[in-house]
Amino acid sequence: MAVLILLCCFFASLHQISAQQQLTDPAEVAALSKLAEYWNLKDRWNFNVDPCAPNASWAASDANPRIGCDCVGSTCHVTHMKVYALDIMGEIPKELFVLKELMDLNLGQNVLSGPIPAEIGQLSKMQYLSLGINNLSSFVPPELGNLTNLISLSFSSNKFIGGLPKELGNLASLEQLYIDSAGVTGEFPQEMAKMKSLKIIWASDNHFTGKIPEFLGSFTNLTDLRLQGTSLEGPIPNTFAALTKLENLRLGDLSKEDSSLSFLEKLTSLSILSLRNSRLTGQIPGKLVEFPNLKYLDLSFNKLTGQIPISFQDFKSLEMLYLGNNNLNGELPPNIITPNLVALDVSFNSIYGSFPLNHEKLGSSMNFAGTSIDANSLYDKNVVGVLHCLQNGSTCNANAPTYSSFSINCGGENQISATGIHYYNDCQKLGSASLYVSPEGHFAVSNTGVFISNPNGPQYIASTDSQITRTLESELYKTARISPSSLRYYGFGLENGKYNVELHFAEIAMEDSISWKGLGRRLFDAYIQGERVLQDFNIQDEAGGSKRALVKKFEANVSNSIMEVHFFWAGKGTCCIPYQGTYGPLVSAIHAYRVSGSDDVGSPSKSDKKRVGRFVGVVIGCIGAVFIVSSIVYLWRTKEKTGNIRVYTESQRRKRDRLL
Repeated sequence: MAVLILLCCFFASLHQISAQQQLTDPAEVAALSKLAEYWNLKDRWNFNVDPCAPNASWAASDANPRIGCDCVGSTCHVTHMKVYALDIMGEIPKELFVLKELMDLNLGQNVLSGPIPAEIGQLSKMQYLSLGINNLSSFVPPELGNLTNLISLSFSSNKFIGGLPKELGNLASLEQLYIDSAGVTGEFPQEMAKMKSLKIIWASDNHFTGKIPEFLGSFTNLTDLRLQGTSLEGPIPNTFAALTKLENLRLGDLSKEDSSLSFLEKLTSLSILSLRNSRLTGQIPGKLVEFPNLKYLDLSFNKLTGQIPISFQDFKSLEMLYLGNNNLNGELPPNIITPNLVALDVSFNSIYGSFPLNHEKLGSSMNFAGTSIDANSLYDKNVVGVLHCLQNGSTCNANAPTYSSFSINCGGENQISATGIHYYNDCQKLGSASLYVSPEGHFAVSNTGVFISNPNGPQYIASTDSQITRTLESELYKTARISPSSLRYYGFGLENGKYNVELHFAEIAMEDSISWKGLGRRLFDAYIQGERVLQDFNIQDEAGGSKRALVKKFEANVSNSIMEVHFFWAGKGTCCIPYQGTYGPLVSAIHAYRVSGSDDVGSPSKSDKKRVGRFVGVVIGCIGAVFIVSSIVYLWRTKEKTGNIRVYTESQRRKRDRLL
């Protein structure tokens, strides 16, 4: 009897052990084995151990690649999968859709290609789906609309075609939508108005058309909205006034109809507000100073009028203020440099007054080019002397030298090319709102903008130690100026006439490797003398890859002794490959020379004289030598009420009209 009892206990124990042993569904094990083979992960996913074993190397929440499971009874199902930034390639395998219990799938930052299979709609329990930064193509599948439990969806930085499927409107629980640089086109489907739970929308750098959807203003949970570099039309809907939870709003590059800033009145939660190049009109609301968390304000490249609000002197949190290229007038508030402000751009406005009282605080991060601001308070006595020379109507430029060329090694040291061209040094440190004039007074460079969230900090020069191919001047291309917004170069004291202009480029910040790091796209525009000569320019595409030299040649006329070359970011291209803040103009060198035997273009017209005058306002404030004064001829000087002179160049006005 005792033996019988022991045997019963033994078999009961075996049954209990068997019941406690939890194993992955066999169909899912087979699918995972195939995925490991397709993605070359067999060395990381060794399924001699059960895929859902809690002590497996891939089971930890921070593992990559990762497999996570939920078990009910003796059967386990895969619910979490992460294969992130491991450069897996090929199309999405059908075996993936065997994993019907998936709730969290992260395949971001790889090199997956082909379409998103329609079978994606079978994963109905999915809550977090990330396919961003890949090489996926074809149409965005409408079956995504079946994933009604989704909280976060990302398919940004891919190569899709066509519009967004109307079925996305079924995703009523979606809180985060990342579709920037996805390649999608057309209008936003009206069905998306049902997505009331959205808190984050990143949709910049797509070919969206039509007006900004009114229904976006009904997404009252939004905290982050980004719509730059599209083909959307204004105006900014008044319904946006209801988005009182917004902390980050970035709209820009709008066309057709103008917009006002009246919708901002109650958006007091804003920390970042960028409405650059949005056809804004009217005056700047003084109430912005009441936004307690506002750190970044960019209203540049618009048509704003009136004075800079005197209340801006009371900002407590503001760190960066960009108001350049508007129609602002009146006096610059003397105490506009508030305790936390680190960058100020008021360039190319009809404002006057003295330098802010504590302007030394900003150092190189202040740009007042093209204004009538009086620089008498500058600590650089040479600059003050030049200013007085101009303001007093002196003929101190009577014996000025003139030049038939100018050449700049953008971001680099002095260099003499194999053909004897002397490229001037341009390696000085610029800030996020800067104007620099060369010591010899032959050229100037103006930069505005900041790379928000760039992990490398505020850098405006790119460099590489790699050899640059397709050139005999590799050193010339190993450095480059970069800018997150607007980068201008000016040549001074030039003989009037026709010029050949060579713009030198080599992409040295973005890779072209067979990796997710090689999927970035840099797009920008270029203007010479106010005429756009490059639009949506992609250095890699034109040069056939990274670290390859490319020279673009153009002709331009000089009629007022000044040449302007302007590089402008219109919100297009990827933002974050290979790291956050990788976008905007990049230029390696500029070489301009007068065409031999070309006739003098002639005396400048009245409008040309105005434009010449406007930029010399830049020189008034920032030049470091009397040669700058000497190099500018045919100036038309106009006195403001304060006795200041405002001078400007026609190219700047033509260019701003085109941007708007």
